Amino acid sequence: MTKHVALRWLLGAALLAACGNDADSGSVGLSASEIPVAYTPPGGYGDDFPEPVLARCTEPLVAGAPDLRGMWQVVGVEVNGAPAPADHPAFAHFERVEQCGDRLVVTAGGIIHDMRCDGTFENGVHDVLERDYTTPIDVIATYEDGVHVLRPVAAPGVEVTRRRDGAQMIWKYLTFTARLERLGPPEMPPPR
Repeated sequence: MTKHVALRWLLGAALLAACGNDADSGSVGLSASEIPVAYTPPGGYGDDFPEPVLARCTEPLVAGAPDLRGMWQVVGVEVNGAPAPADHPAFAHFERVEQCGDRLVVTAGGIIHDMRCDGTFENGVHDVLERDYTTPIDVIATYEDGVHVLRPVAAPGVEVTRRRDGAQMIWKYLTFTARLERLGPPEMPPPR
């Protein structure tokens, strides 16, 4: 093997390793930009929980991003600082969070919200509300001090946040705050 060919082979091997190549499967990792943006299907995804969007992405999380990756289940809910009754609808909630680079995808309740957490309108969520799967929403997403922050464009001053609290995740939504436990990695099947 000539020096030139050997050098090309080594560079190619190094590139595949950097991209997350799995020698057994022949798969090559992708960057967040190489994976198409996912959207909620018309009418929501129903009973067929979708496959992960970012499963082949190997780009490291950006600086300041909390690691929220996983399948999460609500285990506690507070309303106005007090424990919510056991029949509060948030107790039925579970969600998958995927992250890669500055990209984050939340899959839950029939919706798929795929975003770049870069503070721009262009790369935010442009999808539909979970409430009816038809009302359009535009949301700007950022990471701020280790917190994932969502700001709906049509509702100035409103913020939805997700952050880690030890092994759990705290999700502050419009009228409640939920505590979620991580059931496993994003690739695991949903709990129901």
